[in-house]
Amino acid sequence: MAFKNGETGVEMSMKVWCVKETSVEYRQKLLGTDIRKPRFSWKTLSDRRGVLQSAYQIQVAEEDDSFTNKLWDTRKIDSEEAILIPYEGPELMSRTRYYYRVKVWDDQGNESLWSDPDFFETAFLCGEEWRSSWITPHPAMINPAEESAFLLRKSFVLKKDIAAARVYCTSAGLYELYMNEKRVGKDLLTPGWSSYQHRLQYQTYDVTQELRDGINAVGLIVADGWYKGELGWEGHKGHYGSTRAARLELYVKYQDGSEDLIVTDPTWRSSTGPIQYAEIYHGERYDARLEKEGWSGSNYNDAAWYEVIVTDQVPANLVAQENEPVRITESRPAVSYVVTPEGDYVLDMGQNMVGRMRLAVEAEEGTRIRLSHAEVLDKEGNFYTDNLRGAKQQVEYITKGNGPESYASHFTFQGFRYVKIEGYPGLEKHVPLESFTCEVMHSDMPSTGHFHCSHPLLNQLQSNILWGQRGNFVDVPTDCPQRDERLGWTGDAQVFINTALFNYQGAPFFTKWLRDLKADQGEDGSVPSVIPSIGNIPISSAWGDAATIIPWAIYQQYGDKRILEEQYESMKAWVEYIRDQGDEPYLWNTGFHFGDWLGLDAHENSYDGATPKDLIATAYYAHSTRIVRDTAAVLNYREDYDKYTELHRGIVNIFQEEYVTPRGKLTADTQTAHALAIAFELVEGKTKARIAQRLNQLIQEKDDHLTTGFVGTPHLCFALSAEGYTDTAYRLLMQTSYPSWLYPVIKGATTIWEHWDGIKEDGSFWSRDMNSFNHYAYGAIGDYLYRVVAGLDRDPHIPGYKKLVIQPAIQENSGITNAEASYESEYGLIRSAWRIEDEYIIIEVSIPSNTTALIRVPSSLPQAELQEWVESYQKEEGMMSVNWAAQGIEIQTGSGDYQWKVPL
Repeated sequence: MAFKNGETGVEMSMKVWCVKETSVEYRQKLLGTDIRKPRFSWKTLSDRRGVLQSAYQIQVAEEDDSFTNKLWDTRKIDSEEAILIPYEGPELMSRTRYYYRVKVWDDQGNESLWSDPDFFETAFLCGEEWRSSWITPHPAMINPAEESAFLLRKSFVLKKDIAAARVYCTSAGLYELYMNEKRVGKDLLTPGWSSYQHRLQYQTYDVTQELRDGINAVGLIVADGWYKGELGWEGHKGHYGSTRAARLELYVKYQDGSEDLIVTDPTWRSSTGPIQYAEIYHGERYDARLEKEGWSGSNYNDAAWYEVIVTDQVPANLVAQENEPVRITESRPAVSYVVTPEGDYVLDMGQNMVGRMRLAVEAEEGTRIRLSHAEVLDKEGNFYTDNLRGAKQQVEYITKGNGPESYASHFTFQGFRYVKIEGYPGLEKHVPLESFTCEVMHSDMPSTGHFHCSHPLLNQLQSNILWGQRGNFVDVPTDCPQRDERLGWTGDAQVFINTALFNYQGAPFFTKWLRDLKADQGEDGSVPSVIPSIGNIPISSAWGDAATIIPWAIYQQYGDKRILEEQYESMKAWVEYIRDQGDEPYLWNTGFHFGDWLGLDAHENSYDGATPKDLIATAYYAHSTRIVRDTAAVLNYREDYDKYTELHRGIVNIFQEEYVTPRGKLTADTQTAHALAIAFELVEGKTKARIAQRLNQLIQEKDDHLTTGFVGTPHLCFALSAEGYTDTAYRLLMQTSYPSWLYPVIKGATTIWEHWDGIKEDGSFWSRDMNSFNHYAYGAIGDYLYRVVAGLDRDPHIPGYKKLVIQPAIQENSGITNAEASYESEYGLIRSAWRIEDEYIIIEVSIPSNTTALIRVPSSLPQAELQEWVESYQKEEGMMSVNWAAQGIEIQTGSGDYQWKVPL
C-alpha cells in the first residue's frame, strides 16, 4: 500500500498510519459560518487490520497555515473519538480564517504525521455587525408588483494592493451576484428557502480574484423566488413579503492591513433587464434584446438608471449559510426526439430529473423559442402536462440575433424528462440534439451510498430512489418538483430520512431544515405539515413527528449529539402538544390526520387508507415519546428520562387495551396497523408473534402484494424480516405486478412515483389532479436494500457506525445471487458484499480504521461441520472472535478488508 505523506508529499510504502481526511462541520473547507464552536472530524488509514485510534491532537491557528502561532492546541488526548470534536479554544472572531490540522496515535503507539491543513472561515458571529441596508428600487420608478427581475449595481474605486475580499450577500427573493461583468460563484437559487419571517440565510463569497486596482463594479439580479412568488396550489403569492430587496457587504482587506467596506445603501442604482418574468412553478421569460451589455462592469454608464430606497420590510434574522447550496451537479444531453401524433417536437432526455435546459441557438432577432417541460407522454405518445395542475413549467427565450446565443433560466427549475420545443428555427428539417442540454440541479450534498445486486430491476429501483432524492432535495425536502406544490412536507421527509442519509451526506441539509421546523413550530408545540410553513395546512400525526424522528436519525447516523441538544425543546414540545390533544393523556384520538396517505385499502373517494387514524396517531405518539426518552438519556436529563419513560409505558399500555384484543389480535386488520405495531415495538411476546404471523398472512392473501400508503410502506419489509418472514419480504420486494415497487420500473419509471399505479396497465393515468412521477416517499425501501439485502447496518446502541453490524439476509431461492452496498461513514468507507457460488456464500467486508464490526454469516450446516471452517479463519489478523449462532456464524473483527467463504 502506498500513500502520500501529509507533511512532505513523499510517497511511503510501509507502516501506514495517517489521517486520511479531515472535516469541520462535515466539510473540509467551510467558507462563511456563524458557528461559534465548530466541530472537527477525521478519517484514518492504516495498512494493518484491527487498528484503533488511541489518542488525537488538534491544532487551530488564526490566519496561519504554518501553525507557528497556534490559537488552540488540545495537546495529546487519550481517546478513540474522531467525530465532531468541538472547538474549545479562545472565542472566535468574525470574518476570520482559521486553519486546523490533526494528528493521531494508534493502539500500538504509532504516531501519525500532521494532516494537511484545512480551514474554516467565520462570517458574522453577531447580527448587530451588519452595517448595510436593505435596498429595493424606488417604487415610483420600478413597480414592486412587476414580474420583471430587477438589476442593482454600484461602482467603487480601490486604490491599494488587495490582500483579500469577501462579499456577504442575501435577498428577500432570489439573487445572482456579479462582479466586474462576471457571475460570482456557482450557487443557484440563493439565498434558498427558509422560514423567512424568522431566519434568512446569507452567503459568503471569496471575490479576491474578481477585484482589481481602480474602478470596480458589483451587481445583483433579484427575482421573486419563494419569498414573494407563488406557492401552493391555490395561486397565492407574497406569503412572506410583498417587496423584493437585497443586502450586501463587500469587505476589502489591503496588503497594508487597512480595509474598505462597500455596502448596499441609497447610492446604488436600479433598472430592469432581460428577465421579464420568473416564477418557481411557471418558469421564466428572457428577452435577450433587453440585455444591458456590461451592466455589472466598471465602465457601464448607469446615468439613466433609477435610484433605490432603503426598506425595513424584511424582518428576518440573518444567519450564515447552513446547508449545501443548490448547484448544477451534472449535464445531460438530449437522447432523442419524437414528433408526437399531435405534431409536437419533443425531446427525450432519457431520465426524469430536475434542473434547467440550456439552449444554444443562432437565429434572427426577435425569434421566440419556447420550451415546455413534462414528466411523461400519454398512451398515444403525446406531450402530457395535466398532472402539473396550475404549474406552467415553461421558459421562453427571445433572441437578440447577432450570432450564436446560449440561455438557461436563472430563477426557476423544472421536473421533467420530456421537453416540447416551439419556435426553434428549422425544426421541420432538423432537430439539433446537441443544442439542448439539461443542467441537473439540487442541493450539492456529497454522495455517500451505493447499492447493487444481481437483480437488474432492483438496481433500477435504486437508481430511481437516488434520482427521486436528487430531484426533491432542492434546498428543502420537497414532495415533488414539477406541479404547483413543491413543498417541504414533513411526512414525506420523516419516512424517507434513513434512506436519504444512506444515499447522501445529509446532516447540514437537514440541520438547516430542522431549524426552520423549530422556528415555525407553534407556541403550543404543534408542527406544521409543511416546512417552511405557508399556512392553511392542518397539523397531523406522522407528519409532525418529523420533529422527533429526523433529529434522532441524524444522531444515529452521524453520532451528532448537538442536533439533539438544538432540537430537544422542539422534540419535547411536539410530544406535549400530542398529550394535550387526546381525551386522555395516553391516546391521540382527536383532530385531523392524513392517516395512511394514499393507502390502497382506502374507502372509495378517499386518500387516507383504511387503518384507523387514531391507531396511527397513537402509535406515532408512542414512537415520538420513546425517541424523546432516549434523547433525554443521551443528554443526561434524568428527570425527563423518567418522565417520558412513564409516559411511553402508559401509551403502550393504552394502545394494547384499545387496539389489541385479549387474544392478541389487532382490531384493525390492515397491513399498516400490523407493521406499525411491530416496528414501533407496541407489542411483545406471543402477541407480537401472532401479529407478525397475521401480517404475513395479509400479504399472502394479496398474492404477495402490498396495500399500504405513505405511513405503512416504509415499515413493511423490516417488520417481516424482524419476525422471521424475510422470504415473504423478498417476494413482496421483487413483485413486478401492480401494486409493487417494481411495477413502475416495469412501466419505464426512472424516478419513484407518488401512486403505485400512476400509469395503469392500459397506459391511462391514475389521476389528473395529484399524480407526480417524482415523489420520493416510497423510495424509503432503499433503507431495506442497504441494511437487509446487502446487510450493511450499525449497532443500534452505538451511533455513528463506531460499531458495525454486517448481516445480509441471504435467501437461496429469492432470485438474488449477490448484493453489495457501501457507505462513506464519518470514519471511512464501509462495504458489505456477498455472493453465492456453488454451495458457498462468499462474504467481503471493509471495516474502516477505528471501528469494529459484528458479522453474522448465515449457514444451514451443523456446528460440527463448520468446525474446520472456523479453525481456518479464527487466527486471521484482525479477527477478534468466531462463534456459532442459531443460524450460522458470528464474527467479531477489527478494521480491515476481509473475505470469507462459508458453506451454505
